[in-house]
Amino acid sequence: MAGYELVFIVQPELEEEPRNALIGKVTQTISDLKGQVIKLDPWGKRRLAYPIKKHHEGFYVVVQMELPPSAERSLERAVKLMEDIIRYLVVRKEVATPAEPQQQ
Repeated sequence: MAGYELVFIVQPELEEEPRNALIGKVTQTISDLKGQVIKLDPWGKRRLAYPIKKHHEGFYVVVQMELPPSAERSLERAVKLMEDIIRYLVVRKEVATPAEPQQQ
């Protein structure tokens, strides 16, 4: 499994209970795709750099996870269909390799 990071922005008008249910739905989707959530970090409501779908603020959530590479597109498709998410980004995390010794 590879390490991934998912950042998504939820509509700011969404109340806390439906927002938590949406976050639970995202983590359940990751589990259904045989992935594992490593860390869930809700950043809270932040001002957007530019309006997205007429919103000037959004509730940011960052999920660090491990996921089979073949499931990445399925996760993106599932998140894209969730109407309360106004923007998302899935990034594959680089695996740190030991530094090579320098030759003189």
